[in-house]
Amino acid sequence: MLLHLFFSLFVFLTLIDNGNAGVTSSFIRSEFPAVDIPLENEVFAVPKGYNAPQQVHITQGDYEGKAVIVSWVTPDKPGSSEVRYGLSKGKYDFTAKGSFTNYTFYTYKSGYIHKCFLNGLQYDTKYYYEIGNGDSARNFWFETPPKVDPDASYTFGIIGDLGQTYNSLSTLQHYMNSGAKSVLFVGDLSYADRYKYHDVGVRWDSWGRFVEPSTAYQPWIWNTGNHEIEYMPYMGEVTMFKSYLYRYPTPYQASNSTSPLWYSIRRASAHIIVLSTYSPFVKYTPQWKWLREEFKNVDREKTPWLIVLMHVPIYNSNVAHFMEGESMRSVFEAWFIEHKVDVIFAGHVHAYERSYRISNIHFNISSGDPYPVPDETAPVYITVGDGGNKEGLAARFRDPQPDYSAFRESSYGHSTLEIKNRSHAFYHWNRNDDGKKVKIDSFVLHNLYWGQNHQQRKSNQNRLRSLILNRASTSLL
Repeated sequence: MLLHLFFSLFVFLTLIDNGNAGVTSSFIRSEFPAVDIPLENEVFAVPKGYNAPQQVHITQGDYEGKAVIVSWVTPDKPGSSEVRYGLSKGKYDFTAKGSFTNYTFYTYKSGYIHKCFLNGLQYDTKYYYEIGNGDSARNFWFETPPKVDPDASYTFGIIGDLGQTYNSLSTLQHYMNSGAKSVLFVGDLSYADRYKYHDVGVRWDSWGRFVEPSTAYQPWIWNTGNHEIEYMPYMGEVTMFKSYLYRYPTPYQASNSTSPLWYSIRRASAHIIVLSTYSPFVKYTPQWKWLREEFKNVDREKTPWLIVLMHVPIYNSNVAHFMEGESMRSVFEAWFIEHKVDVIFAGHVHAYERSYRISNIHFNISSGDPYPVPDETAPVYITVGDGGNKEGLAARFRDPQPDYSAFRESSYGHSTLEIKNRSHAFYHWNRNDDGKKVKIDSFVLHNLYWGQNHQQRKSNQNRLRSLILNRASTSLL
C-alpha cells in the first residue's frame, strides 16, 4: 500500500516536471513504404571526377574533443590519404597524412578506405578541410566542441536504426535542420545485412553516400547493433562486425578500451560511454573490466552529464524485442545508479519510448522486490530505434502500459538533447509527421550529480554559516 502511494506521488511530481505521464500515443504513421530507396536515386549519387572521395564521415578522434578522425573511400585506386585543413575556406595551412585499407566480403571487394587523424585542434573553432586531388578534390568543414567545462552548452542529436529508405531520408533531413552539433548513434547503420552476396557491400557503399551530407560536416559517435554483426556462414563470412570495423573507426584507445566496439569520450560538458550489446559483457570479460575502470575516470566536476549509449534497451514495453536487454540490465544497472548516469539512449525497437527514473536492483532471484520501482537516483531510459529502416515500425506495445513508461509512440523520428549548463538540459523527440518535423515529447532533464550535490552543498553551507554565527555570538557573551 505504501509503495503504491509512493509511486502515485512520484508519477504526479514527474507529470508536473515532464508534462507527460504514462501516455501511449494514438498517432498512426501512413506515409512512405518501408523499402530501400533505389540505387539510381540522387541521394546515392557518386561524386563527380575520377576516383573522387566519397562516403566521407568524421568522428571524434580523442578523449577530450581536440581531434577528429576523417574517413572516406576512393573507388578505383588508393590515391592520396592526405587531409589538408585550415581556419579559412580554401586556405589550408596544415596537412595530416593517413592510411588506407580495403576488404572483401564474399565476391564484393571494397574501395580503398582511408583514415586520417587530425589532432591538436583548437576548441570551439571551425575548420575547413580538403581531400582528394586535382579536379576530384572535395571540400568540407567541421566545428570542434567547446572546451571541456561543467557549464559548456552543447546540443546532441540522437538517431538509431536508420537504414536507407524514404523514411530514413526524412529523419536525416529533419535532423540536419535541428541545429544539433553531433550525433549520438545507437546502432544499426545501413541494414546492408538484409541483402545477400555481393549486394551487402554495395548497400554499405550506398549508405555511406546517403549520410555524407551530415557525416562529412559533424562527428557521429558510432555504436553497433545487431545489423552490424553480419554473421553469414552460407557466404563463408563469419567474422563479426567485419564491414563496420573496416569502415567506421572509433577513438577507443583514447579511453584505454581494447575494442573499437566499446569506448568513451568527453565532449563539452558530457562524458559519453558507448557499450556493445553484442560483445561479451558479463563479469570478468574485457568490456566489464573496462567499464568498471572507466566509471572511475568520470569527473562530474568537469563533465557533469553522464550519458550511456547501447543498442538494446533495458526497459522496453514494446512487443518487439521485449526483455532482450534483461541480461545487460542485470549486469550493469546497479553501476548506472551508483554512478548517477543521467540518461541512457538505446535503439533496436523501431519505435519511441521514454521511461521515468526507475530501477530494478533489489531482486536477486531468491528475494527482493522483482518489479521496477521509482528511483530518483536512476537514469531516464529512452529508446530511439525509429530512424526509418526497411524493417518498418514496431507497432505493437504491450497492454497495459507499465507504470515505468512515461511516453511511447510507434513513429519515425529523431531526438535532440540540448545541454544548457551543469544543472539542466532540454530534451525533445521529433516525429516525422507525414514528411514534417513535429516536436511530440519533451521535458527538462535535471542533472543527477549536480542537482543532488548542489542541495547537499547548500545544506552544508547553511550549517557552516550557522556554526560560525553561533560561535561569534558565544564569543561576544
